[in-house]
Amino acid sequence: MNARIYRPAKTAVSSGKAKTRYWVVEFDPAERREAEALVGWVGSGDTAQQVQLRFPTREAAVAWCERHGIPYTVDQPKERAFIPKSYAENFLRRR
Repeated sequence: MNARIYRPAKTAVSSGKAKTRYWVVEFDPAERREAEALVGWVGSGDTAQQVQLRFPTREAAVAWCERHGIPYTVDQPKERAFIPKSYAENFLRRR
């Protein structure tokens, strides 16, 4: 069971950063998901896919994985491509 440590990205439809301040530990799927023959719902017997752990820092998430002996990979967050500015900055005298 491998773990993935990452920091969630800001959603595209909002300007807030509420859910981007923590680091998340998610587990890779251990078995394949299959459709049930009777109802057609998709599922599996792997309950670790439903677990999502949150930590305030990357170091805390890495320490938790090492303490429990879980192999992990760390995905670094992507930086913003541009710096947002206000509309009023277009009319400043220094321009």
